[in-house]
Amino acid sequence: MLKTRVITALILLAVLLPILCLLPPIYIGGFFLIALLAAAWEWGRLLTPEAPRAAWIYALFCLVVISFLLGMQNPAWQFALLLIAVLFWFFMVPFLLVRGMNLSLQKLRPFYVVLGLILLPATWFSLVFLRELGLIFLLTTISLVWVADIGAYFVGKAFGKHKLAVQISPGKSVEGAIGGLLFCYVYAFLCIYYLSFESTLFGAWTIRFGWIPTLLMVTVLAAFSIFGDLFESQLKRLAGVKDSSHLLPGHGGVLDRVDALIPTMPIAALLAGFV
Repeated sequence: MLKTRVITALILLAVLLPILCLLPPIYIGGFFLIALLAAAWEWGRLLTPEAPRAAWIYALFCLVVISFLLGMQNPAWQFALLLIAVLFWFFMVPFLLVRGMNLSLQKLRPFYVVLGLILLPATWFSLVFLRELGLIFLLTTISLVWVADIGAYFVGKAFGKHKLAVQISPGKSVEGAIGGLLFCYVYAFLCIYYLSFESTLFGAWTIRFGWIPTLLMVTVLAAFSIFGDLFESQLKRLAGVKDSSHLLPGHGGVLDRVDALIPTMPIAALLAGFV
């Protein structure tokens, strides 16, 4: 399993790195679009496992939403989409997660259908916006999510005793979440110290607002990366599956790999807008 995971990761890097570093930004937008449409297809499969064709139609609808907003050429519409997504993560997800597995996917299916057509396009627009601010700006923001995940994994393995959400994701611990947050603080400080202030979200916020607001911002992003992971785990458990698909051998599905980005990227894009 580990060998398969490593091979898949290396192949993805071999595709992604040249697109990021050698090609114009429009190509990375295309790469993100393919990834998000694959995630939309998986989202559709989770909601309608008995109707495989519906997943393809769902991915098509996701593409239509993105194309429509692009065609409107009105930043206000895109901003509204990001704002709706962020409000959902702040005000609705905590209540859904608290319910654990005491939810009915059958009753909530229309809600999740609409939700995916908001969250996934919002993630794409936020990634494209962050890339427009600079390649380093995008990569350092995305890396925060990876740092939170890595920190939570290793600290949780070493010290985890108290379960964070036992019904949804038994492997996650409170200690791991705190460890991931501490890793994020160190990572943000290193970005501020070693990179130019305007090239990262953390440096820009430090110059504009100071250290305390920057620490609060990092806390929010790290916390919602966990929320994104838990939310997708909850959806998979409600659907009765372990992985969103098998598109990425050894890793599961695309949705399994981008779940933490779906809340954090729109939030980061709005936060970047303040500076």
